[in-house]
Amino acid sequence: MKGFILMFLGIVHLHEAFGVSHSMKYFSTASSEVSNFPEFLVVGMVDGVQMVHYDSNSKRAVPKQDWMIKQPGVLCETETENLFNLERTFKATVDILKQHFNQSGGVHILQYIYGCSLDNESEQKEGFGHLGYNGENFLEYDMKTLTWKSLKQQADFMQDKWNSDTSRLVFWKIYLTQTCIECLKKQVVNGKRTLMRTVPPSVSLLQKTPSSLVTCHATGFYPSGVMVSWQKDGQEQHKDVEHGETLPNDDGTFQKSTRLRVTSEEWKNNKYRCVVQVTGIKEDFIKVLTESEIQTNRGDPAPNIVPISGGVVALLLVVVVVVLVVVVGVVIWKKKSKKGSVPASTNDTDSAYSGEGLLKT
Repeated sequence: MKGFILMFLGIVHLHEAFGVSHSMKYFSTASSEVSNFPEFLVVGMVDGVQMVHYDSNSKRAVPKQDWMIKQPGVLCETETENLFNLERTFKATVDILKQHFNQSGGVHILQYIYGCSLDNESEQKEGFGHLGYNGENFLEYDMKTLTWKSLKQQADFMQDKWNSDTSRLVFWKIYLTQTCIECLKKQVVNGKRTLMRTVPPSVSLLQKTPSSLVTCHATGFYPSGVMVSWQKDGQEQHKDVEHGETLPNDDGTFQKSTRLRVTSEEWKNNKYRCVVQVTGIKEDFIKVLTESEIQTNRGDPAPNIVPISGGVVALLLVVVVVVLVVVVGVVIWKKKSKKGSVPASTNDTDSAYSGEGLLKT
Protein backbone atom coordinates (compact mmCIF):
# COMPACT_ATOMS: atom_id res chain seq x y z
CA MET A 1 0.00 0.00 0.00
CA LYS A 2 2.92 2.35 0.47
CA GLY A 3 3.13 2.69 -3.28
CA PHE A 4 -0.29 4.29 -3.30
CA ILE A 5 0.70 6.64 -0.52
CA LEU A 6 3.62 7.84 -2.58
CA MET A 7 1.57 8.05 -5.73
CA PHE A 8 -0.35 11.09 -4.62
CA LEU A 9 2.54 13.50 -4.89
CA GLY A 10 2.44 13.34 -8.65
CA ILE A 11 -0.68 15.46 -8.37
CA VAL A 12 0.21 17.31 -5.23
CA HIS A 13 2.89 19.03 -7.35
CA LEU A 14 0.77 19.88 -10.35
CA HIS A 15 1.42 23.56 -9.69
CA GLU A 16 5.02 23.08 -8.62
CA ALA A 17 6.73 22.10 -11.81
CA PHE A 18 10.30 22.97 -12.61
CA GLY A 19 10.31 26.55 -11.39
CA VAL A 20 10.09 28.86 -8.41
CA SER A 21 6.41 28.57 -7.55
CA HIS A 22 4.89 27.78 -4.19
CA SER A 23 1.56 26.14 -3.47
CA MET A 24 -0.75 25.45 -0.58
CA LYS A 25 -3.25 22.60 -0.82
CA TYR A 26 -5.86 21.14 1.48
CA PHE A 27 -7.12 17.59 1.12
CA SER A 28 -10.32 16.73 2.97
CA THR A 29 -12.04 13.36 3.01
CA ALA A 30 -15.28 12.25 4.63
CA SER A 31 -16.19 8.57 4.47
CA SER A 32 -18.86 6.19 5.65
CA GLU A 33 -18.47 2.54 6.66
CA VAL A 34 -14.70 2.39 6.22
CA SER A 35 -13.48 0.30 9.13
CA ASN A 36 -10.47 1.33 11.20
CA PHE A 37 -10.29 4.72 9.54
CA PRO A 38 -11.45 8.17 10.69
CA GLU A 39 -14.74 9.32 9.21
CA PHE A 40 -13.18 12.68 8.45
CA LEU A 41 -9.62 13.77 7.66
CA VAL A 42 -7.93 16.99 6.58
CA VAL A 43 -4.31 17.33 5.55
CA GLY A 44 -2.86 20.72 4.67
CA MET A 45 0.37 20.96 2.70
CA VAL A 46 2.74 23.72 1.59
CA ASP A 47 5.04 22.90 -1.33
CA GLY A 48 4.34 19.22 -0.75
CA VAL A 49 5.31 19.42 2.93
CA GLN A 50 2.59 18.49 5.39
CA MET A 51 1.85 21.40 7.69
CA VAL A 52 -1.34 20.38 9.52
CA HIS A 53 -3.50 17.33 10.20
CA TYR A 54 -7.00 16.95 11.62
CA ASP A 55 -9.16 13.88 12.00
CA SER A 56 -12.49 12.99 13.57
CA ASN A 57 -10.85 10.73 16.14
CA SER A 58 -8.58 13.33 17.73
CA LYS A 59 -10.73 16.37 16.84
CA ARG A 60 -7.61 18.51 16.96
CA ALA A 61 -5.79 20.54 14.32
CA VAL A 62 -2.21 19.43 14.80
CA PRO A 63 0.64 21.50 13.27
CA LYS A 64 3.29 19.28 11.72
CA GLN A 65 6.23 21.62 11.22
CA ASP A 66 8.51 23.32 13.76
CA TRP A 67 7.85 26.77 12.33
CA MET A 68 4.13 26.32 13.04
CA ILE A 69 4.60 24.89 16.53
CA LYS A 70 6.95 27.67 17.60
CA GLN A 71 4.82 30.47 16.16
CA PRO A 72 1.21 30.32 17.36
CA GLY A 73 -1.36 31.60 14.91
CA VAL A 74 0.44 30.43 11.79
CA LEU A 75 -2.20 27.82 11.03
CA CYS A 76 -4.15 30.49 9.14
CA GLU A 77 -7.33 28.56 8.48
CA THR A 78 -7.04 25.37 10.45
CA GLU A 79 -8.32 26.18 13.91
CA THR A 80 -9.71 23.14 15.69
CA GLU A 81 -13.16 24.68 16.08
CA ASN A 82 -13.50 25.45 12.39
CA LEU A 83 -12.35 21.99 11.37
CA PHE A 84 -14.77 20.44 13.81
CA ASN A 85 -17.58 22.39 12.14
CA LEU A 86 -16.32 21.35 8.74
CA GLU A 87 -16.36 17.74 9.88
CA ARG A 88 -20.05 18.00 10.69
CA THR A 89 -20.94 19.56 7.35
CA PHE A 90 -18.90 16.97 5.45
CA LYS A 91 -20.70 14.11 7.15
CA ALA A 92 -24.06 15.73 6.49
CA THR A 93 -23.19 16.16 2.82
CA VAL A 94 -22.28 12.49 2.47
CA ASP A 95 -25.73 11.62 3.85
CA ILE A 96 -27.39 14.05 1.42
CA LEU A 97 -25.54 12.56 -1.56
CA LYS A 98 -26.37 9.02 -0.49
CA GLN A 99 -30.01 9.98 -0.23
CA HIS A 100 -29.99 11.78 -3.58
CA PHE A 101 -28.55 8.72 -5.34
CA ASN A 102 -30.66 6.23 -3.38
CA GLN A 103 -27.59 4.68 -1.81
CA SER A 104 -27.81 2.85 1.47
CA GLY A 105 -24.94 0.91 3.02
CA GLY A 106 -21.41 0.37 1.78
CA VAL A 107 -18.37 2.57 1.44
CA HIS A 108 -18.99 6.14 0.30
CA ILE A 109 -16.38 8.89 0.08
CA LEU A 110 -16.61 12.66 -0.35
CA GLN A 111 -13.41 14.53 -1.13
CA TYR A 112 -12.21 18.08 -1.55
CA ILE A 113 -8.92 19.31 -2.96
CA TYR A 114 -8.47 23.05 -2.99
CA GLY A 115 -5.78 25.67 -2.64
CA CYS A 116 -3.63 28.14 -4.50
CA SER A 117 -0.21 28.70 -6.01
CA LEU A 118 2.06 31.70 -6.49
CA ASP A 119 4.98 32.17 -8.87
CA ASN A 120 7.68 34.26 -7.22
CA GLU A 121 9.10 35.58 -10.49
CA SER A 122 5.97 36.39 -12.49
CA GLU A 123 3.77 36.90 -9.40
CA GLN A 124 1.12 34.89 -11.22
CA LYS A 125 -1.57 33.62 -8.85
CA GLU A 126 -3.74 30.57 -9.34
CA GLY A 127 -6.57 29.04 -7.36
CA PHE A 128 -8.17 25.64 -7.74
CA GLY A 129 -10.98 23.61 -6.22
CA HIS A 130 -12.29 20.11 -6.92
CA LEU A 131 -15.06 18.00 -5.45
CA GLY A 132 -15.21 14.24 -5.88
CA TYR A 133 -17.68 11.62 -4.69
CA ASN A 134 -17.03 7.89 -4.72
CA GLY A 135 -14.13 8.24 -7.11
CA GLU A 136 -16.09 10.33 -9.59
CA ASN A 137 -15.28 13.89 -10.61
CA PHE A 138 -18.17 16.09 -9.51
CA LEU A 139 -17.48 19.80 -9.40
CA GLU A 140 -14.62 22.07 -10.35
CA TYR A 141 -14.14 25.73 -9.54
CA ASP A 142 -13.72 27.87 -12.65
CA MET A 143 -11.41 30.79 -11.90
CA LYS A 144 -12.46 32.58 -15.10
CA THR A 145 -16.16 32.72 -14.28
CA LEU A 146 -15.75 32.44 -10.48
CA THR A 147 -18.42 29.74 -10.40
CA TRP A 148 -18.64 26.00 -9.83
CA LYS A 149 -18.79 23.81 -12.93
CA SER A 150 -20.39 20.39 -13.06
CA LEU A 151 -18.10 17.70 -14.47
CA LYS A 152 -20.81 15.10 -14.97
CA GLN A 153 -24.56 15.18 -15.38
CA GLN A 154 -25.22 13.65 -11.97
CA ALA A 155 -23.57 16.68 -10.35
CA ASP A 156 -25.76 19.27 -12.08
CA PHE A 157 -28.03 19.57 -9.06
CA MET A 158 -25.07 20.54 -6.85
CA GLN A 159 -23.76 22.98 -9.44
CA ASP A 160 -27.10 24.75 -9.58
CA LYS A 161 -27.44 24.95 -5.80
CA TRP A 162 -23.89 26.10 -5.19
CA ASN A 163 -23.97 28.74 -7.92
CA SER A 164 -27.29 30.10 -6.70
CA ASP A 165 -25.75 30.60 -3.26
CA THR A 166 -24.32 34.11 -3.49
CA SER A 167 -22.51 33.93 -0.16
CA ARG A 168 -20.73 30.74 -1.26
CA LEU A 169 -19.55 32.35 -4.47
CA VAL A 170 -18.35 35.44 -2.63
CA PHE A 171 -16.40 33.27 -0.21
CA TRP A 172 -14.61 31.32 -2.93
CA LYS A 173 -13.74 34.41 -4.89
CA ILE A 174 -12.16 36.03 -1.83
CA TYR A 175 -10.55 32.86 -0.55
CA LEU A 176 -8.87 31.72 -3.76
CA THR A 177 -7.76 35.17 -4.93
CA GLN A 178 -6.78 36.73 -1.59
CA THR A 179 -7.00 34.68 1.63
CA CYS A 180 -5.23 31.59 0.36
CA ILE A 181 -2.46 33.59 -1.31
CA GLU A 182 -1.79 35.64 1.84
CA CYS A 183 -1.72 32.51 3.96
CA LEU A 184 0.66 30.85 1.49
CA LYS A 185 3.02 33.83 1.62
CA LYS A 186 2.97 33.67 5.41
CA GLN A 187 3.80 29.97 5.44
CA VAL A 188 6.65 30.38 2.96
CA VAL A 189 8.21 33.19 4.99
CA ASN A 190 7.89 31.42 8.34
CA GLY A 191 8.94 28.05 6.97
CA LYS A 192 11.65 29.22 4.59
CA ARG A 193 14.41 27.21 6.33
CA THR A 194 12.48 24.06 5.48
CA LEU A 195 10.72 25.05 2.29
CA MET A 196 13.62 26.91 0.66
CA ARG A 197 16.34 24.38 1.40
CA THR A 198 18.02 22.34 -1.33
CA VAL A 199 19.19 18.73 -1.03
CA PRO A 200 21.04 17.01 -3.90
CA PRO A 201 19.83 13.66 -5.22
CA SER A 202 21.37 10.22 -5.11
CA VAL A 203 21.20 8.76 -8.63
CA SER A 204 21.28 5.06 -9.52
CA LEU A 205 20.84 3.02 -12.69
CA LEU A 206 18.72 -0.08 -12.12
CA GLN A 207 17.76 -3.08 -14.22
CA LYS A 208 16.02 -6.30 -13.20
CA THR A 209 17.29 -8.45 -16.07
CA PRO A 210 19.46 -7.77 -19.14
CA SER A 211 16.27 -7.50 -21.25
CA SER A 212 14.41 -5.18 -18.85
CA LEU A 213 14.05 -1.43 -19.14
CA VAL A 214 16.89 0.55 -17.58
CA THR A 215 15.65 2.77 -14.75
CA CYS A 216 17.33 6.00 -13.76
CA HIS A 217 16.30 6.53 -10.15
CA ALA A 218 16.89 9.84 -8.38
CA THR A 219 16.07 9.97 -4.68
CA GLY A 220 16.63 12.04 -1.55
CA PHE A 221 16.35 15.43 -3.28
CA TYR A 222 14.52 18.60 -2.23
CA PRO A 223 12.60 20.56 -3.42
CA SER A 224 10.32 18.44 -5.57
CA GLY A 225 10.98 20.26 -8.85
CA VAL A 226 13.06 17.82 -10.87
CA MET A 227 13.81 16.73 -14.43
CA VAL A 228 15.11 13.22 -15.02
CA SER A 229 15.99 12.67 -18.68
CA TRP A 230 17.87 10.20 -20.85
CA GLN A 231 20.37 11.34 -23.48
CA LYS A 232 21.88 9.45 -26.39
CA ASP A 233 25.17 10.81 -27.70
CA GLY A 234 24.37 14.17 -26.09
CA GLN A 235 20.82 14.42 -27.51
CA GLU A 236 17.79 14.11 -25.24
CA GLN A 237 15.79 10.94 -25.85
CA HIS A 238 11.99 11.00 -25.99
CA LYS A 239 11.31 7.78 -27.83
CA ASP A 240 11.21 4.63 -25.68
CA VAL A 241 11.35 6.69 -22.49
CA GLU A 242 8.79 6.37 -19.67
CA HIS A 243 8.61 9.09 -17.00
CA GLY A 244 7.39 8.27 -13.52
CA GLU A 245 5.78 10.57 -10.97
CA THR A 246 7.65 12.63 -8.41
CA LEU A 247 7.01 10.80 -5.15
CA PRO A 248 7.68 11.53 -1.46
CA ASN A 249 10.15 9.76 0.79
CA ASP A 250 9.55 9.24 4.50
CA ASP A 251 12.10 11.91 5.42
CA GLY A 252 10.41 14.73 3.49
CA THR A 253 12.60 14.42 0.40
CA PHE A 254 11.45 13.12 -2.98
CA GLN A 255 12.19 10.48 -5.58
CA LYS A 256 11.57 10.10 -9.29
CA SER A 257 12.36 7.43 -11.87
CA THR A 258 12.59 7.51 -15.66
CA ARG A 259 12.88 4.28 -17.63
CA LEU A 260 14.62 3.68 -20.94
CA ARG A 261 13.85 0.86 -23.36
CA VAL A 262 17.16 -0.03 -25.01
CA THR A 263 19.04 -3.20 -25.90
CA SER A 264 22.38 -3.93 -24.28
CA GLU A 265 23.98 -3.99 -27.72
CA GLU A 266 22.65 -0.51 -28.54
CA TRP A 267 23.79 1.17 -25.34
CA LYS A 268 27.18 -0.48 -25.55
CA ASN A 269 27.64 0.98 -29.04
CA ASN A 270 26.33 4.45 -28.14
CA LYS A 271 26.79 6.78 -25.20
CA TYR A 272 23.65 6.84 -23.10
CA ARG A 273 23.45 8.85 -19.92
CA CYS A 274 20.84 9.93 -17.39
CA VAL A 275 20.75 13.61 -16.45
CA VAL A 276 19.03 14.80 -13.25
CA GLN A 277 18.31 18.49 -12.63
CA VAL A 278 16.79 19.71 -9.36
CA THR A 279 15.22 23.13 -8.82
CA GLY A 280 17.59 25.48 -7.00
CA ILE A 281 20.69 23.35 -7.62
CA LYS A 282 22.88 24.51 -10.50
CA GLU A 283 24.81 21.27 -10.80
CA ASP A 284 23.52 18.49 -13.08
CA PHE A 285 23.75 14.95 -11.72
CA ILE A 286 24.78 12.50 -14.42
CA LYS A 287 25.07 8.74 -14.64
CA VAL A 288 26.61 7.23 -17.79
CA LEU A 289 25.01 3.93 -18.78
CA THR A 290 27.77 1.35 -18.43
CA GLU A 291 27.70 -2.21 -17.23
CA SER A 292 29.53 -1.31 -14.04
CA GLU A 293 26.97 1.39 -13.16
CA ILE A 294 23.90 -0.84 -13.49
CA GLN A 295 22.50 -2.25 -10.27
CA THR A 296 20.18 -5.24 -10.31
CA ASN A 297 17.76 -6.67 -7.78
CA ARG A 298 18.25 -10.26 -8.89
CA GLY A 299 18.76 -12.11 -5.63
CA ASP A 300 18.85 -8.87 -3.62
CA PRO A 301 16.28 -6.21 -2.82
CA ALA A 302 16.38 -3.26 -5.17
CA PRO A 303 17.27 0.18 -3.86
CA ASN A 304 14.56 2.37 -2.39
CA ILE A 305 11.97 2.19 -5.18
CA VAL A 306 8.35 1.71 -4.29
CA PRO A 307 6.33 -0.20 -6.91
CA ILE A 308 3.27 1.71 -8.11
CA SER A 309 0.08 -0.07 -9.04
CA GLY A 310 -2.84 1.64 -10.67
CA GLY A 311 -6.14 -0.09 -10.06
CA VAL A 312 -7.36 0.76 -6.57
CA VAL A 313 -9.28 3.92 -5.88
CA ALA A 314 -11.64 4.53 -2.99
CA LEU A 315 -10.71 1.57 -0.82
CA LEU A 316 -7.24 2.98 -0.30
CA LEU A 317 -8.78 4.59 2.72
CA VAL A 318 -8.23 1.46 4.76
CA VAL A 319 -4.58 2.39 5.12
CA VAL A 320 -4.20 4.29 8.36
CA VAL A 321 -1.60 6.89 7.44
CA VAL A 322 -1.70 10.59 8.11
CA VAL A 323 -1.09 11.63 4.52
CA LEU A 324 -3.61 9.14 3.26
CA VAL A 325 -6.32 11.73 2.94
CA VAL A 326 -4.12 13.31 0.31
CA VAL A 327 -3.37 9.99 -1.27
CA VAL A 328 -6.96 8.95 -1.62
CA GLY A 329 -8.01 12.21 -3.16
CA VAL A 330 -5.17 12.31 -5.58
CA VAL A 331 -5.15 8.68 -6.59
CA ILE A 332 -8.80 9.05 -7.53
CA TRP A 333 -8.11 12.35 -9.23
CA LYS A 334 -5.19 10.85 -11.13
CA LYS A 335 -6.97 7.66 -12.09
CA LYS A 336 -10.01 9.37 -13.45
CA SER A 337 -8.36 11.89 -15.74
CA LYS A 338 -7.15 14.17 -12.99
CA LYS A 339 -10.51 14.13 -11.36
CA GLY A 340 -10.89 14.84 -7.96
CA SER A 341 -11.49 15.70 -4.62
CA VAL A 342 -12.35 18.94 -3.44
CA PRO A 343 -12.42 22.28 -1.86
CA ALA A 344 -14.52 23.30 0.99
CA SER A 345 -16.90 26.15 0.58
CA THR A 346 -18.20 28.47 3.15
CA ASN A 347 -20.28 31.49 3.84
CA ASP A 348 -17.78 33.00 6.21
CA THR A 349 -15.35 35.10 4.25
CA ASP A 350 -13.09 35.45 7.26
CA SER A 351 -12.26 31.78 7.66
CA ALA A 352 -11.72 29.09 5.08
CA TYR A 353 -13.03 26.52 7.50
CA SER A 354 -16.09 28.29 8.82
CA GLY A 355 -17.80 24.96 9.04
CA GLU A 356 -21.52 25.72 9.03
CA GLY A 357 -21.42 27.52 5.72
CA LEU A 358 -19.00 25.31 3.85
CA LEU A 359 -21.33 22.75 2.37
CA LYS A 360 -24.88 23.96 2.02
CA THR A 361 -25.76 21.16 -0.36
